Amino acid sequence: MTTTTFSVPTRSEVSENNQVIFDNLQKALGFVPNLYAVIANSKNGLEKYLAYQNAKTSLNNKEKEAVNLIVSQVNNCIYCVSAHTVIGKMNGFTDEQILDIRKGKAADAKLNALVQLAGEITQNRGNANSDLVNAFFAQGYTNENLVDLILLISDKTAMNYLHNLTKVPVDFPLAPSL
Repeated sequence: MTTTTFSVPTRSEVSENNQVIFDNLQKALGFVPNLYAVIANSKNGLEKYLAYQNAKTSLNNKEKEAVNLIVSQVNNCIYCVSAHTVIGKMNGFTDEQILDIRKGKAADAKLNALVQLAGEITQNRGNANSDLVNAFFAQGYTNENLVDLILLISDKTAMNYLHNLTKVPVDFPLAPSL
């Protein structure tokens, strides 16, 4: 059985629309992350994905990063775990808090309910134990938050699957193993 190797396209190898996005990412981040570059194999995929990822949500940045970390851990995506370890630190998490979130828990009760539910939903493909759902709502989360959580899980799962299939090089500091 032959293994397909996925290369990371360069700016000159993508559509004009994606070249503009590459330029904007270069200005904003100082580089074009390899996984974003892979999405640019699709003429419309990168623009579509970034609009989805950057859409307004009822979850704050720390909550989003906690979800990104637990979903990426459950889906065993080293690329996204590594990227969101960096972004998690930028949003105020310590190394210890990041490791705890990746293990499916958080010291803060509200964040813990979010992390546990996100991990359960990811692990069970959209299904969750009613006790975890009830705990989520008991911590003050709303139906809007639940919908936004599902959308965030879908966003991150898509990226996890893309990396797990393509295995392009991780261009963030490698997250420690659990």
